[in-house]
Amino acid sequence: MTIQHKVNIHGIDVFGPQIDRETRCTHYHSPLDVIAIKFYCCGRYYPCKNCHDESGCGNHQVWPADQFDQKAILCGSCGTELTINEYLQSDSVCPSCQASFNPGCSLHKHYYFQVV
Repeated sequence: MTIQHKVNIHGIDVFGPQIDRETRCTHYHSPLDVIAIKFYCCGRYYPCKNCHDESGCGNHQVWPADQFDQKAILCGSCGTELTINEYLQSDSVCPSCQASFNPGCSLHKHYYFQVV
């Protein structure tokens, strides 16, 4: 049985093995790792795919391209929820608070979003 960890960050529940209140987790915890992703399959926020693999729904699915207008990215610095399109076009900076996101995350977008 998996233990479900949950932390309320800016009023939103984020699941997984968290190590701080800005969405950093045990897998990604640099100063720039301040986003959580709402997973399409279960509608819950997790800091990364590894966290979802460890304690998520067990039915991993990526967001279809026709739903990129949905809010599915949480900025751990300010609590703004971004649409997938806003996040993908953000140049690794929160459009609300200007916090820098880890630019290396773009290498993993296929884990979360349908890429063409």
